[in-house]
Amino acid sequence: MTLTIPGFDPVRLPGADGVELAAAVGGSGSPVVLLHGFPQTHLMWRHVAERLADEHTVICPDLRGYGASDKPAATDPEVYAKRTMAADVVTLAAALGHERFALVGHDRGALVAFRAGLDHPETVTHLGILDVVPTLDMWNVLHGAPAAVGYHLFLMAQPPGLPETMIANSADAFFGSFLDSWANDATAVPEDVRAEYLRASAAAVTSIVADYRASAGIDVTHDRADLDAGSQLAMPVTVVQQDWGAQLGYDAAAVWKAWAPDLDHRLTRAGHFMAEEAPDEIAEAIRELLAR
Repeated sequence: MTLTIPGFDPVRLPGADGVELAAAVGGSGSPVVLLHGFPQTHLMWRHVAERLADEHTVICPDLRGYGASDKPAATDPEVYAKRTMAADVVTLAAALGHERFALVGHDRGALVAFRAGLDHPETVTHLGILDVVPTLDMWNVLHGAPAAVGYHLFLMAQPPGLPETMIANSADAFFGSFLDSWANDATAVPEDVRAEYLRASAAAVTSIVADYRASAGIDVTHDRADLDAGSQLAMPVTVVQQDWGAQLGYDAAAVWKAWAPDLDHRLTRAGHFMAEEAPDEIAEAIRELLAR
């Protein structure tokens, strides 16, 4: 049985191009959409969503290709482009009656949120980003021995066939390795939630690889076009990160400032799964973002 956020209503809603997304919706008030990361589902927001639901309508979808959402075949690069996945989010929110909303993303979901902020500035009122840098910048800062931390990015960037076969043949070990190595607090992802993440990821190997492959191709093209055009995020932006910049030798705050003039950049002691490891900290950062 698929796990969802306690007290939230499970729904299926339209995305772009005929895709349907599974989501959990709860609370009341101004809308906030929360997008999950890898290798997770919307369930990663369970603690933060409950903390926000007293003041906001909280919408937590599974991204296309993940969880219980549709997993269309990657017949062309656009299918899993972050531009398409951002259109999913805008379409889903509109189906719930929200033409404008705040948007917060973690990891893969943060890359979708970043693209939504650039492509739909009239729709995204506030933007929260957890523990990534934009795709183009990510590839620019990954170099030398420290880049080994991102080996999975290079693996899933390869042409179709080998990555899918390798990962499918050891799915639990592959996806579980990230749940183990990226968490500072091993208790933050309990066994039932871990099992749900592993089950959902093993069932979505092909679409997860397609999502990552897009980030080595079409997503870079889209980011570079915006960079060349001088495009920036028009809304208030909060970024919460581990101190990856120090480890990889770049200034993370400066990277984000180039894209987001109205920026609140924060470092956290929590691990990568910060919404589960430090939900009070993340919920408060979102509240402060929404107050700007």
